Amino acid sequence: MNPDKNDRLESGVEPASNNPSSRISLETNIESGDGMKRAAAKHMIERYYTQLTDGCGNEHCDNIHCRSSQSFSLEASDRNALAVHALQLFQKKAELCEGQPTKKTRRPVQEQGDNQSVQSLSLLVPEEKPSTSNFSPVTEVKQIQSAANDVKFLTEDKLVKIIEQCKKDSDWSKLIKIIGAVYNNPESLVLSFRKKDDVTLPKEYRRAMEEDVDKDKDENETEMEEDSKFPIQESESMDNNDSTTIDELSRDLSRELQCPVQDTEGVVSPHDKHVTVDIPSVRRAYAALMEIPDLPFQGALINALLYLSRNVELEIRYQKPLQYDNNYLNIFIIVMEIPLLHSPEFIDNAFPEFCKTLGSLPVHGQAKLAAVWSTYGTEKLQKMVQSLQQLITVKIINDESRWGRGYYVNDVGAITGATKVLKILYYASLFGSERDPSDIVAEEKEINETEDNLHELLQGAVGHEPKELKQPKEDPLAKEMKITPVDYRKPLVAYEDFINEPLNDYLEIDVDYKYRIDSEDKFSFTDYSFIMTTASKHMSMYFDNRVRMFNERRTSILQTLVHGLPPMPFLRLRVRRDHVIDDALVALEMVAMENPPDLKKQLFVEFDGEQGLDEGGVSKEFFQLVVDEIFNPDFGMFTYSEQTHQFWFNPMSFENDGQFTLIGIVLGLAIYNSTIVNVRLPSVVYRKLMGKKGTFQDLKDVDPTLASSLQQMLDYEGDDLEETFMQTFSVSQVDVFGTTINHMLKDKGDHIPVTNDNRKEFVSLYADYILNKAVQKQFRAFKRGFDLVSNESPLRLLFRPDEIELLVCGSEHFDFNALEETTEYDGGFTVDSPVIRHFWEILHDFPEEQKRQWLQFTTGSDRVPIGGLSKLKLIITRNGPDSDRLPTAHTCFNVLLLPDYCSKEKLRERLLKAITYSKGFGML
Repeated sequence: MNPDKNDRLESGVEPASNNPSSRISLETNIESGDGMKRAAAKHMIERYYTQLTDGCGNEHCDNIHCRSSQSFSLEASDRNALAVHALQLFQKKAELCEGQPTKKTRRPVQEQGDNQSVQSLSLLVPEEKPSTSNFSPVTEVKQIQSAANDVKFLTEDKLVKIIEQCKKDSDWSKLIKIIGAVYNNPESLVLSFRKKDDVTLPKEYRRAMEEDVDKDKDENETEMEEDSKFPIQESESMDNNDSTTIDELSRDLSRELQCPVQDTEGVVSPHDKHVTVDIPSVRRAYAALMEIPDLPFQGALINALLYLSRNVELEIRYQKPLQYDNNYLNIFIIVMEIPLLHSPEFIDNAFPEFCKTLGSLPVHGQAKLAAVWSTYGTEKLQKMVQSLQQLITVKIINDESRWGRGYYVNDVGAITGATKVLKILYYASLFGSERDPSDIVAEEKEINETEDNLHELLQGAVGHEPKELKQPKEDPLAKEMKITPVDYRKPLVAYEDFINEPLNDYLEIDVDYKYRIDSEDKFSFTDYSFIMTTASKHMSMYFDNRVRMFNERRTSILQTLVHGLPPMPFLRLRVRRDHVIDDALVALEMVAMENPPDLKKQLFVEFDGEQGLDEGGVSKEFFQLVVDEIFNPDFGMFTYSEQTHQFWFNPMSFENDGQFTLIGIVLGLAIYNSTIVNVRLPSVVYRKLMGKKGTFQDLKDVDPTLASSLQQMLDYEGDDLEETFMQTFSVSQVDVFGTTINHMLKDKGDHIPVTNDNRKEFVSLYADYILNKAVQKQFRAFKRGFDLVSNESPLRLLFRPDEIELLVCGSEHFDFNALEETTEYDGGFTVDSPVIRHFWEILHDFPEEQKRQWLQFTTGSDRVPIGGLSKLKLIITRNGPDSDRLPTAHTCFNVLLLPDYCSKEKLRERLLKAITYSKGFGML
């Protein structure tokens, strides 16, 4: 016995064809009825093609589809385009000239051009000489005919019968062999589990599905005898076939010619969710397999997937099969349905290899897959996401000891491949969920474009030539699918389910940032930000902002050297503590008018009369002082809600647009300089900063009472809504002087009552007025200032609106146990020092307000940083022996200095006094 053959039987894997690029020809049994029809169709297309390339030879020809005609308009077209046009003429049954020169027709093949593959022509009837390349996109017809007879494919019925037969014989070798043969061969999987009404499936395979028996020699002979009784002449076949048959023959021949038919099926549309694979049938087939004890086919399936992954990756790389066969995606749909993908045996090798192959699909293929998967529903998508997350986590943990010493998660193909597949599922989750109404999205786009143009005009008005901004690149898959994540409020799978915590623990953000900036060949998780935590994304943006600060600093130094300008490497603000608003806003207004790019320099704040050197801590206090005063309701720019404890724009404010613009600049600078401020704004503000409009869904964040009243109106089931609510399309507001101001939601709205029929319109218009129109002037100026700082930042691509709120305000969760675990000690203190033990006992006993005061004293902010207090990197150092000195802090570096107090009571008394009276900066 041949040992190699025996090994293949045990593994269940038969090697794929010597030419993995070959496609199954439809010319098998050419003498049969189907074969003769195809032969006739092929001959007709050859005639059309020859007519287009060589003409009929009649110089007086008046056929516009003939090269000999004076009216022929395709002289400039290449032969590939003419081949496609010949298929179109065949479909339309266009006119054919009588006389044509006798010449062998040649078919398109792939050749390497300068920048892309182009189509040339090879003989339709090939020479007997075999191909010399294993990966030629054209396989000789005789080889295809021979291979077609050997191709195996699966259906649900066939698989169930094989299982039953193997169970009856107590021998699973047949199942093992068929699983291995089908799953290692791309052609077999493309044909497997097809819908019975699939018109793109070759007739011989549809017949096999219906009969569910293999054709033996006798059956073939019987069919040929029957077909021979009805010889089909060329003219008859063309005249009698209906349009469906003609379209089918065109598609079949286009696959053989390896050029796409120019119809809707030749283009992979991300919005086309139709597939030819019968997904419910696939799932039932897998369920039948999973009922087999001990899963004897598992080894064969694993080996087959390894072969399949390598073959498919080569085909995708060199042949671009999706250009001529949409059904090629069936491979990925069928394999991703395998219930065992999350098992250790598959995670070890087969699943990662397949993920790498799937991730190599062209963008339009990934978009089509995302559209298909978006129909699966939440439960199925979650299981797929969990399988991929398990793969990533296992790979991270297995190599835990290797990370960080020149070995990075970005370089592990199993992890990056799974992340690429997760991105397809991420957009499938968005695509399958409810999107904001199209009219609102279109209106938002128009408003944003108008404001961008206005911003450029304003810059020109003050004498600045608007420079071309270096915008962060848009995700190609999102662009292909025309998806903007912020348009989807609630995806099928929660955003948090896509985040992988172990990955973020070992992700080197500096390396990831370098990979993104320096090399297009390297993998950067920043381009797959859905898998990153908010803290990791914030650190990535921190690097981006720091690099931009250094570039601005370098530009300033060059201007000083070249033009002799005074050096201004920083955005320097000198303010008086008792006039912080006046000084800060005047200085920022001058910068915004004279040179807006200076806002992207590193901020450096000096308090007049104080010696503190700004390494971050002084800026923190500056932002907090500005925010506290600006958002004071007495200032009149914002209103405060006792119900929500949040601020909202005052529609009756007397301040000019410039004041709101400067507030936007302050908020943008806080994010740009990685400073957390205590700004309590509704979530809708951050959605509006991302270019969205406020809707009724957002109203509860601004005015819960009004939102509840409007919801009661929507839920009212009686027929007397008009008499019950007595409301018209006119609303009123009270200004600061107590005067009532009426506003018409529609023209003559005070004469239009709200009824059952128009109540939804009323609610929508009322919410639009409160959230958008009433504060349009104030918010537009506020957003303009914010964009002056963040217009080149990756902020909008990396973060969702709720995450931007975290960037501004920080977390609300005070976990001082996590802080204790991550704190470091210096100057002689250790975790077991009496003072340290007393300190943590005192701090844990503080009420929340005193904990906030301690945070403000130690770090310069009473807000919890993104990622929690464990990210604070607190250092407690010994500041001499026992004394009456108060504790001090370096807020720039989160360093707390404690004398070695002799008792717990003394430590408490000194610490409380320090945090209660802690304003101002001085030199120690």
